Amino acid sequence: MIHAENLTKYYNEFCAVDQINFDIHKGEILGLLGPNGAGKTTILRMLTGFLRPTSGSIRIKDYTIDEHTLQIKRLLGYLPEAAPLYHDMLVYDYLNYVANIREVDRERKLPRIRHMANLCGLNEVMHKPIGVLSKGFKQRVGLAHAMMSDPEILILDEPTSGLDPNQIVEVREIIKEIGKEKTVIISTHILNEAEATCGRVVIINRGKIVADGGLETLKQSGTGKHIISISLHSADLQSVKRKLDSINGIEAIDPVDGDEGILNVRLTCQSSTDLREEIYRKIKETDWVLLEFRRETQTLENIFRELTKET
Repeated sequence: MIHAENLTKYYNEFCAVDQINFDIHKGEILGLLGPNGAGKTTILRMLTGFLRPTSGSIRIKDYTIDEHTLQIKRLLGYLPEAAPLYHDMLVYDYLNYVANIREVDRERKLPRIRHMANLCGLNEVMHKPIGVLSKGFKQRVGLAHAMMSDPEILILDEPTSGLDPNQIVEVREIIKEIGKEKTVIISTHILNEAEATCGRVVIINRGKIVADGGLETLKQSGTGKHIISISLHSADLQSVKRKLDSINGIEAIDPVDGDEGILNVRLTCQSSTDLREEIYRKIKETDWVLLEFRRETQTLENIFRELTKET
């Protein structure tokens, strides 16, 4: 549905997006992840036609961003991080105003406003000024605005930024409900946001794509490393290092805080081979008491940190 090829954006001499390629399919909820300044918002603004790429191309359905900007905008609903709301207007008046701007047919306008009010949980505030609403309700109004013309694609830039935990859950549920019928792209640097909402993630760092795939696929592939945690009694760190350093594939042996008399150690293993049997045999040769031995499950947070850390 969306195809980007060699997409590049410069701000003077600074390269914000560097020759990236991706496809987004109909019906996906895709999370665009990355640290602050990675290029996420720039990508969204190019997809929506607010920014022109320096080079590269964007195709949405049968339209190109260079030749069919207006047609593409009609396919999109866009909610930037700071929702563009008129705080002096009543919620109903504002949604009616948005419906007029988006040229919603007269006979469809009132049913559409009602549907958006129900979907976004706005019925209790429809006759209140937007300025008196909580940030969570303002964000819901912004979602209703973005969805008013019934777009095929919904693009959300940091949709839960600044919300409290209850508001975050509520907005997530709305997004998942919308995602049953629409293609949704969510930009965020909050990892549990992506895990709770998205079926696929694209991780951006310094303007480049460093990972792209389903959550489970990324967790299984990871970065080629895995962690083994062990807890030992009657052992010291230097002895453990001397004993286990000889195992090919162990990259680092790091202590972890624990109870007095117990040595907790994290083994960073570079090898794709499961080293647990070899590690156990080495420990068995000693008089150490093995209290715990487990391979940690790869998490999106671990993958994200590894792929986006400063070098």
